[in-house]
Amino acid sequence: MEQRADASALRQGTESLEFFITTVRRLSIICGVISACGLAAAVLVVCQMVVMRYLLNASTVWQTEFVVYTLVGATFVGCPYVLLRRGHVNVDILPLYLSQAARVALAYLASGLGLLFCLVLTYASWELLRDAWSGGWRTDTVWELPLWIPYMTMPLGLGLLSLQYVADILSLASGRSQPFGLDPETRP
Repeated sequence: MEQRADASALRQGTESLEFFITTVRRLSIICGVISACGLAAAVLVVCQMVVMRYLLNASTVWQTEFVVYTLVGATFVGCPYVLLRRGHVNVDILPLYLSQAARVALAYLASGLGLLFCLVLTYASWELLRDAWSGGWRTDTVWELPLWIPYMTMPLGLGLLSLQYVADILSLASGRSQPFGLDPETRP
């Protein structure tokens, strides 16, 4: 009876872990799509701005600010997708020469430090967002965009990046992924 309860608890834990990792990965993919849409919107607005300024000789009020904030927001929101796809710049010469146990240790260290850094930035960006919201901060342009809108992308993107780090650490711990995506037998 006790073995059946232990097996059931283990299965539930495994299913919960799988659900968490899958959900975070799906959120990261959604972030990638949102980021790509933001980049596309910025490109379209730049094209519209060029037409307005140079062909119609009209002034542009909101376009430059929109493009800057959209590109920065796309960067923050796109971070979880980049981590998911291992699209960041990384030097894998050291892991190639390490044993599998040392690779695992290095992967935990790197992911743990990355997670810690992201958690600190998430907290600081939430504070900034809260101050912008409660203080009614606006941009100093004619458009007067409420600053909480672009600031919202920082804690959102960094928070989801933190979740992706947690999912990566859990994937490594459960054997679902290999450190640095390297096969244990890979050697130079």
